[in-house]
Amino acid sequence: MLVVSPAMMEKLFTRIANYVAHQAGLPSTFAVCFLIIVAWGASGPMFGFSDTWQLIINTGTTIVTFLMVFLIQNTQNRDGAAIQAKLDELIRVSKAKNSFIGIEHLTESEVEEIREKCERAAKRHDRQVSDMAVKKAAAQKHGSKTHAA
Repeated sequence: MLVVSPAMMEKLFTRIANYVAHQAGLPSTFAVCFLIIVAWGASGPMFGFSDTWQLIINTGTTIVTFLMVFLIQNTQNRDGAAIQAKLDELIRVSKAKNSFIGIEHLTESEVEEIREKCERAAKRHDRQVSDMAVKKAAAQKHGSKTHAA
């Protein structure tokens, strides 16, 4: 009797989800699907555009779409979690604020509030850098006039 542990099942599902998501994004997959639709459309007159003829494409596309939603969502969830873990590690080892680690678990409005605060801080920093550059340029210009005299 074959016993499959939850960890083995998860790894198998992950491998299948990655493979299907990758294959679904290939131009050749699109071409095959397009040709299936063209063949189905071309076969319409042969089947008298019957309800059964329509039901075949509707059922097929619904089943494929239903399954793809879950596989692609699984892939995106893992990709997002991996990117988040990498960003958290970069924050942890840098001079950035560790308080940003885990903000993906906040509500959308809380994240938006943090984003707006970061934007305001960036604008203040840009103004400070700009002001310092203007002062430095003015000091250099003033200094070059005194050297010329």
